[in-house]
Amino acid sequence: MPLSSVANCVDERDIPFYESVGNECSMFEHAFRQRLPLLLKGPTGCGKTRFVSHMAAKLGRPLFTISCHDDLTSADLTGRYLLQGGETRWVDGPLTRAVREGGICYLDEVVEARKDVTVVLHPLTDDRRLLPLERTGELLEAPDDFMLVVSYNPGYQHILKSLKPSTRQRFLAMSFDFPPPKVERDIVARESGLPDDQCAALVNLAASLRAMKGQDLEEGVSTRLLVYCATLIAAGVPILEAARATLVEPLSDDADVQEGLMEAIQATFG
Repeated sequence: MPLSSVANCVDERDIPFYESVGNECSMFEHAFRQRLPLLLKGPTGCGKTRFVSHMAAKLGRPLFTISCHDDLTSADLTGRYLLQGGETRWVDGPLTRAVREGGICYLDEVVEARKDVTVVLHPLTDDRRLLPLERTGELLEAPDDFMLVVSYNPGYQHILKSLKPSTRQRFLAMSFDFPPPKVERDIVARESGLPDDQCAALVNLAASLRAMKGQDLEEGVSTRLLVYCATLIAAGVPILEAARATLVEPLSDDADVQEGLMEAIQATFG
């Protein structure tokens, strides 16, 4: 099926909700159609993963998501031989499956993975678009509807956990941040079912708490946590209890910081 007609076959009801705040959707689609890899940068919980899910569904392509961590190896992506039914068989990893099937492979927090992972990605991020499988002797050529997307949070970067310039310059890149207040209010309301006025109060509170980033907090309140808080409130949990469970405890273990967060919350909700 031509790429231009894929989106026309997708039922809008099957597309995960995502509220665009700029040209990110059109840029993703251009990258997909021009067979270019994409790098997403932004804080935790600002919508990067939901955005990729939205675009994969919109384009009608299967999505293979890998949450990267210190123990992730290239074999976890490409595949390995496993003993099945008394026989040793090759089992494709998610990256290999995405290449074979023509899907979108998304590596979340790619800087957390071991260095041998980026080595595997390099041949897929230039004009070769190849995936060498040394264990099987295969050399897979990525089809037109394969796309590689990676993300990371620049706020957590340090010298031991950063992308080398030689890797960064293989990708198109887009920066993400928390949505503007009105958009974030609409997102929280839609996802939680909480009335708009209460969602607006939560968003205003989040702005105050995010101002504490770099002082008392390593990271600001995410849109995801706002949705969690609103969901609990909509379910009948008292506001202060919901706020403590979603906007205080996940952000800090320090008792003094927690007390300061609760003071800000009580000033907002009384």
